[in-house]
Amino acid sequence: MPSCVNVDKCDGCKGKDKTACQYICPNDLMKLDMNMMKAWNQEPEGCWECYSCVKICPQSAIEVRAYADIVPLGGSVVPLRGSDSIMWTVKFRNGKLKRFKFPIRTTAEGSIKPYEGMPEVGDIKDQLLFTEAGKTLKKL
Repeated sequence: MPSCVNVDKCDGCKGKDKTACQYICPNDLMKLDMNMMKAWNQEPEGCWECYSCVKICPQSAIEVRAYADIVPLGGSVVPLRGSDSIMWTVKFRNGKLKRFKFPIRTTAEGSIKPYEGMPEVGDIKDQLLFTEAGKTLKKL
């Protein structure tokens, strides 16, 4: 089921020109109604159900119905994002609650150097991939 915004909880990210859900949506589906200052999903059938908007929303105003293999029918999943982790609360249809806490990051933001130790870009006509630079091809 696609993402659904609870308009009672949504504050439009406090009147900024772009909401957090607009920023994070990989399919650019989330929009901000400038009159009501509420976010909404402009094309629900295009939603990938990736939970990015659900996890980033500071007001927990966005919901996505969970798949039956994760949450039994009639249950719900609600994330609560902290500065270092996300607490997932699973509510079963019998009222029982379970909580799971997962770290958001394991390294400091900006600390990863993805190209450190990699060779400089070589000849553009070379058939090797970037990670294979410097290797020699075996002749058949």
